[in-house]
Amino acid sequence: MKVGNIMSGKQFEDRAPDAPRLTAYDEDHLEDYLRLLDEDDAGTDWPDVAAFVFGIDPAAEPDRAKAMHASHLARARWMTEVGYAYLLGPRATE
Repeated sequence: MKVGNIMSGKQFEDRAPDAPRLTAYDEDHLEDYLRLLDEDDAGTDWPDVAAFVFGIDPAAEPDRAKAMHASHLARARWMTEVGYAYLLGPRATE
């Protein structure tokens, strides 16, 4: 199921990709991944982040909101360790 953030107009899947390579979804959500990492670093509670970033009500859908947050934060972390290299070009991923 997709959910949209009214402010950004972006659509989010319930789960972030888990492909071993950068996906079009990742490229579309780079800014969101950065926001998730920033909020995590700041210690912001996940329900607040889920509401702000994904536009989902964590009180109405707590399990879904938590799973969305967890999978997208994990993908954001993957981007800092592996995924960023795909943005640098083919030589960086060899």
